[in-house]
Amino acid sequence: MWRRLIYHPEVNYALRQTLVLCLPVAIGLIFGNLQAGLLFSLVPACCNMAGLDTPHKRFFKRLIIGGSLFALSSLLMQLMLLYTPVPLPVILMGMALLLGVTAEISALHARLLPASLIAAIFTLSMAGNMPIWKPMLLYVSGTIWYGVFNWFWFWLWREQPLRESLSLLYRQLADYCEAKYGLLTQHTDPEKALPPLLARQQKAVDLITVCYQQMHMLAANQQNGYKRLLRAFQVALDLQEHISVSLHQPEEVQKLVEQSHAEAVIRWNAQTIAARLRVLADDILYHRYPRRFAMDKQIDALEKIARQHPDNPVGQFCHYHFSRIARVLRTQRPLYVRDLMEDRQRRLPLWPALKSYLSFKSAALRNAARLGVMLTVASLLGASLHLPKPYWILMTVMFVTQNGYGATRVRILHRSAGTMAGLAIAGIALHFHFPQGFALTAMLLITLVSYLFIRTSYGWATIGFTVTAVYTLQLITLSAEQYIVPRLIDTLLGCLIAFGGMVWLWPQWQSGLLRQNAHDALEADQDAIRLILSSDPEPTPLAWQRMKVNQAHNALFNSLNQAMQEPGFNSHYLEDMKLWVTHSQFIVEHINAMTTLAREHNMLTPDLAQRYLQTCEIALQRCQQRLEYDGPGETKDAVILDSEALPTGPLSTLEQHLQRVLGHLNTMHTISSVAWRQRPHHGIWLNRRLRRPSS
Repeated sequence: MWRRLIYHPEVNYALRQTLVLCLPVAIGLIFGNLQAGLLFSLVPACCNMAGLDTPHKRFFKRLIIGGSLFALSSLLMQLMLLYTPVPLPVILMGMALLLGVTAEISALHARLLPASLIAAIFTLSMAGNMPIWKPMLLYVSGTIWYGVFNWFWFWLWREQPLRESLSLLYRQLADYCEAKYGLLTQHTDPEKALPPLLARQQKAVDLITVCYQQMHMLAANQQNGYKRLLRAFQVALDLQEHISVSLHQPEEVQKLVEQSHAEAVIRWNAQTIAARLRVLADDILYHRYPRRFAMDKQIDALEKIARQHPDNPVGQFCHYHFSRIARVLRTQRPLYVRDLMEDRQRRLPLWPALKSYLSFKSAALRNAARLGVMLTVASLLGASLHLPKPYWILMTVMFVTQNGYGATRVRILHRSAGTMAGLAIAGIALHFHFPQGFALTAMLLITLVSYLFIRTSYGWATIGFTVTAVYTLQLITLSAEQYIVPRLIDTLLGCLIAFGGMVWLWPQWQSGLLRQNAHDALEADQDAIRLILSSDPEPTPLAWQRMKVNQAHNALFNSLNQAMQEPGFNSHYLEDMKLWVTHSQFIVEHINAMTTLAREHNMLTPDLAQRYLQTCEIALQRCQQRLEYDGPGETKDAVILDSEALPTGPLSTLEQHLQRVLGHLNTMHTISSVAWRQRPHHGIWLNRRLRRPSS
């Protein structure tokens, strides 16, 4: 029982966040300086937003950089407010543009920008009430406390972050396997059946990407303590490879189901695999050794069906992949040992990043300018309402602003609703005049419960945080009731400013990125097919390229999902692109299957492989040109299957996959021609050629 409690991801996270917040308050209470302890608890909010609790091989280096930026932001804010006649809007805009260069260095460094601005906003509320050095000392000492506590916590549970990600990955693979093969005959219509499976597949690949990032941030390959987890990750890669393959012959599936009890047998195999994966997920998370496992009866039943129907490829296909999944689950070892290639995330040193940042094409500069303009508007609005320090509006803008329109909209709804409910609860509770000890105990419990829900339901967590914020003001000022209505108005104003900024200030509409993401997905497909059809494909580059194909398609699918929620775009175009993405997913699944065949040296003759490669490259390039040049063109099917160039008659398994890939590319070319007529006629869509991201 204690394992399930202490190792549960939400409980572990909530305990860590609650202790790092509440221990300074408890120490301040013991030494008779409760206000200092409450102020000290503000610093973890900046550290959380900066991602300084991310386990990393450069953990203390990131901590030093983060604490230095917090102290510098505090110093600049106080100096310019107290000793120079610089208006607050100018200060905020300048700081946003100055700190925005962090986003050009790497995605993890980008989180330092909002965190440093939050530190400056907190300083705004303290400026003039204490010496200049005191807020700076607060940030430096608070960051040291936060770093030391988290280092000690991660030392106690050294492998836990990676265990949590791997456990989630195994659970997602179980859900995906069960959903894909549980209702086999209902998957005949890809337009209805594939989107839910795509969502599950996307989550699995996203979790694989997270595991890759964690391993390389921790340098797990160089530490003996991570050997078992690295092996579990390689097992997960094999499982994802075999679960996500697709034969995609609905008519053959229907024929086999009508002639035998194959559907029940396949469902039996899938459910057995899913149940085992969920058990392994718990074993990984709760530090248990896995028990013995076998599914010989299920595999034998599948093999019997394959023997009884030799002319139907579905039985052999399912037996091939399920038998390998069963072997991996039985031995708990990967089918082959691959070298986990380094996660090649772009990370620039400061000076090259600064040079890139000073270009008008820089996305980091655009995001920093957007944030600066929103903070400028918020400060001007505060001045018009005669607020000497509009810190609550500014904090609301910072907390609800996310990377995209959809995420910001959801965060705004949760923040506004949670704040309204929290202020109402706090207002009622203040009338009872609870003793200080009772109030602090209740705040501790509320903080713990709020952190239990924050990663799954931000709105419910906001209710608790609002109550604790009001009581913090009450303990510091003894007059929190007068802040309730103004804080509610400030929250709503901040949410409106953030929403307007995401809609009107240089929006990064995902529908405008669909073409580029589709082009990148085709490029990854082309590289994978080249490796598969090469004379001697090496397992490690092949496995890495397969994951790049899955990740590129995930980026495309994610941008499509976000585009479907964005305002002001032609729904007909998005529906056509949805069908395009469906066929792209089929290509990904065929590449997964061909990767397995190539690794097992199920090869074509050099001449035949070259002919298939040339045909596939022509088809892929024609699809890319259709996306890139985007002019009105022919809508009839492009003839890319040359009957003289490619063989006919009995085909090997690898050839069947290649033929189906060519068929999907043919359909995608036609869809692109039709979709161009439905394109939006504004903004980025007025450009005929794709814009390449600046390097």
